[in-house]
Amino acid sequence: MTRTVLYARVSTSDQTTTHQKTQAEAAGFVIDEVIADEATSGLNTALRERPEGKRLFDKLRAGDVLVVRWVDRLGRNYQDVTDTIREFMRQGVIIRTVINGLTFDGATKDPMQQAVRDALIGFMAATAQAQAEATREAQRAGIAMHKAMTPAKYRGRKPSYTREQLDQMRDLLAQGAGASAIARATGLTRPTVQRLRSDMAGAEAVLARWE
Repeated sequence: MTRTVLYARVSTSDQTTTHQKTQAEAAGFVIDEVIADEATSGLNTALRERPEGKRLFDKLRAGDVLVVRWVDRLGRNYQDVTDTIREFMRQGVIIRTVINGLTFDGATKDPMQQAVRDALIGFMAATAQAQAEATREAQRAGIAMHKAMTPAKYRGRKPSYTREQLDQMRDLLAQGAGASAIARATGLTRPTVQRLRSDMAGAEAVLARWE
């Protein structure tokens, strides 16, 4: 019995698994099972190395249909996408996309049709990689712009100690005081004293960002 499996990669808050399944069903697919990976496990990782993506290679059999929103869900770059599609086709799996309703399978034996199919696979994979790179570049530019406009938001967590406490701690360390004595004198917890003591330069840098 053949199955239709939707593979989803949830990459933003508005791209939930349910949302992608609804889109697929609206395009006419009858989905038997949904397998999904979070963005953090998929965006820069080959499909076979993703926690859920690798299950597809174990579950899918000849005649099964693998549905994806777009070919970019099948890899991190051009090479990954083309390799994944061709490997599934060799196994007899049919790949279909929700966007544009494309179908990739290994049914045809005609060399001209195979050449056209492979060229389309390459073009779609290259387009997907170009779009992903453009998106990442836009995200980096947006983050840089926001950092420049609102630097206070990017200073990290506010330190749990003050300038006075750090200076007092430095003086006590110079006097050979231990962590417990420093904690009592400064009002800091002993774990905090130990953490700061291990990286006084880092503690100073954190304070500098907030001053």
